[in-house]
This record gives sequence, structure tokens and C-alpha cells, in this order.
Amino acid sequence: MEVQRYAAHHLLARPPPASMEKYYGELSKAGVGPGLQVRGIDGDMGKGVFADRDFKAEEVVLREAPLVGAQHSRNKREAMVCSNCFRYVGSIELQLARRLLQKDETLSEADDASDDDMDNNGETTTSMDDEVRDGDDMDENDEHCGCSGDSKKKKALPADAKAALASGALVLPYSNHFPLPPVVTCKGGCSDDVYCSDMCSDAAWAAHHSLLCTGPSSHCKNTDALVSFKEFADETNDIFHIAAQVIAATMLRARKLESIIKGKHESALSRAWEPFAMGFKLLWWETVALPSDVDPADERQFRDQMKEIAAQSLNLLKSAIYEDNYAPLLSLEVYGHIIGMFELNNLEIVVASPVEDYFLYIDDLPPAAKVEAEVYTKPFLDALGDDYAAYCQGSGFYTLQSCMNHSCRPNAKAFKRDEDRDGHAVLLATRPIKRGEEVTISYIDEDASIEERRAALADYAFVCRCSRCLEES
Repeated sequence: MEVQRYAAHHLLARPPPASMEKYYGELSKAGVGPGLQVRGIDGDMGKGVFADRDFKAEEVVLREAPLVGAQHSRNKREAMVCSNCFRYVGSIELQLARRLLQKDETLSEADDASDDDMDNNGETTTSMDDEVRDGDDMDENDEHCGCSGDSKKKKALPADAKAALASGALVLPYSNHFPLPPVVTCKGGCSDDVYCSDMCSDAAWAAHHSLLCTGPSSHCKNTDALVSFKEFADETNDIFHIAAQVIAATMLRARKLESIIKGKHESALSRAWEPFAMGFKLLWWETVALPSDVDPADERQFRDQMKEIAAQSLNLLKSAIYEDNYAPLLSLEVYGHIIGMFELNNLEIVVASPVEDYFLYIDDLPPAAKVEAEVYTKPFLDALGDDYAAYCQGSGFYTLQSCMNHSCRPNAKAFKRDEDRDGHAVLLATRPIKRGEEVTISYIDEDASIEERRAALADYAFVCRCSRCLEES
């Protein structure tokens, strides 16, 4: 136990500046984040991202794939996407079947699957969710398809339309204008994950999924326990899914390194852990914001309950994939800090829906063509109601984006453009950024008052000293 505690403490130690600069320097040489440089900052902020060239206003500063990430479990009904890159897959018809042919189908019910946060318990998630949703086609309230009429209520799908959808023979007019990658099933045989290509399937399998697959070809030692872990995460907090990805990815990478570092398990584990060692971490149950409906007098009880939920989740995961060589990685202390890292650094994954684009396209057809097409499309649009515009949502951890410090007067923001149809984080410059200038983002609503901003930033365990806060205080 003492050895495990020592090793866990070693994993959670802040990397020295030289190690940090070497790690991010190698990423830069590999082409990650061109035009950006990560370096240490004097004071208590640790590190920051700096421009290595000039950027114009509205120019893309960073486009980055998530290091780990997952679609919200409740959002999987709304969007069938690649589990690796989050691109939509299949076809418009298959996406409609996914949404409308449910085992328990009551289309007039209000759908409670918005998943604005990664959290199912009312805790807040971090940083830039609102900014991500500011994209042109991200907000379903921005633009409503005229062919849905004024009705806000969903209508049951007619039997003949349902039968055509279920048979797989349905071909809607103009749907060939919206081609999607074919569905590639999981190579381990599970039904939890699908992919857009063999390349994405292989990448996910090698990175983490071979240990987290519940199919017959899984490398998991106890798939029954893994199923229980995933069900528990779905019921309590989706963030546990991503924590499992971190642990699985570290274990698999450590195995490969052990063939190079003969017999030195701790050295291999430390090197495999390096990408996540760079992330800022605090214990999740001590970091998570107190929900508004919890009395401050009950705060300790609430935090103890969160710790107990994390412990239950970890015990299920340990039953599934535990190995003695990686015991420190599966300690409650490390697990709590992994979840806390996401609480402080995650970015919402948002991908616009081709189903929305399809119905808007039908709505914009010339009058005669529109009337002809709506004979086939209107029953499906009516069955979806105002939720026709529902899009893919998830949460991810991004290596460079997570290094960006907060400012209430930021010079960059997350903003998905029309052409951004995968899970990459996209950051645009809000004004010109000079070479050598730090690239900053806002973790909160920067339009709030200084008192409100300070209260919101308390969850991040620092007091903002940006130029705006200094001026206003």
C-alpha cells in the first residue's frame, strides 16, 4: 500500500519545466498546433500558450483533435457518429431511423436528452460550452425550418413511413446530396461504438478501446464488470467514461514501452502517463461546483457523496481491467484527479447535424420541387418536431487547448464553422494577435460583472488578474 501511495504521488507530481518544454516541443515538431508555443509562466499559472507568429482577427489559431473524448450517452439517440472522430456516419435515412425507431417510442413526449453538460448530477462542466455553441448552425433556436409549420408538438410517425424506415429500403428525395461515411462496426464486436473508417476503428482500438470493448474479442479481463461500469457511468456521470479512456490509454501505452524499458514498470508507466501529467488537476469531489439546490451547510455531505460515487465507479472499472503493474493508476487518488482534470479543462464537443442541413435544404427548394419533396419528408420532420436540429454533443480533453489560460478580455474563442464536421476543437482569434503574445480564452461569461466573474472562477481555484479585472477593481 505504501509503494502504491508513493507511486500515485509520483504520477500526480507537477512535471518540471524542462520536461514540460520538451514534451510540448516534440508536439510542435510533430505538427500539432502550428504557430503556437507552450512555455512556462512566472507566478502561479504554471504554463501558457503563446503565438509563434502573427494571427489576424477571425483567423484559426488552433484546430486540434481530442486526446480523449466521448459522446454524451444520452445524446447517442440523437446522433450516430464515429466514436473516434465524431463525424456523422451512415446516411440521412439511417440517422432518422436511429432517432425515430426507438424501443420505447412516444414521440409526443418532451425529450430530456439535451446533455448541455457532461454531468448527470447537476455539477457544472468547464470553460467554453457556450462559446462552442455560438457557431452558425450550432444553436437549434437560431433558425427553424419553415416546412415544420408553427406546431411545436411532435407527431407520431405514420405506420407506412415507419415501416419504410425500418426496412432500410427508404430513400428520401435529395438525400444523396448529403453523403456520409459508411458505418464501420467495432472490431471487437461490441455494439457501443461505431466508426467512420477502418482507420478510425484501428486508432481507437490501439489507443484505448481494446481494453474498454464489451464485445467477444475484447481484451478486457471481465466484460461483465465493464458493462456494469458503463451502465453506472450512464446513470451517474458520463465523465467516468473519459476517465476510463485515460486509464486504458495509459496502460496500453505502458505495455508497449515496457518492451523497450525491460522490467521497469514504473518508468514505463510514468512515460505513458506523460500526456495527462501535463494537465492541471485537483480532486474532483473537492473541485466540482456546489449545485444551486444544495444548501451550503450540506456541502461536506455533498462532496463525500461525490467521492463515494467516484469510488463505486472505480471499483467497477478495477474489476474489469485491473493489473498489478498499473495499480497506482487505478488508485482512488489518481482517479479523482483524472476526473478533476476534466472538470477543470474539458471542452464540449459539438458537431452540426446533417439531418438539420437536409431539412433546411428541402425548405429552400423552388416551390414546385419543395411541395413534391415534402410529400415524403414532412412525416419525418413532424415526428422530429423542433428537435430536428439536434446535434452531436460530447466532451473531450485537448492537449494544447487545455493549456490556455483564462482572461476576461480574451483574444481567442472556440467557434465551430460550417466546414468543421468532426470533434476537433476550433479556436479563432477575436482580434489580431502578435507574435510572442499569450493566447487566452474565457472559461466563463466575460460579459458578467466582476463580482459574478470572480464567483464563477472560484471553481477554478484562482483569482483572475487580467487587465480588465485590474481596471474594474
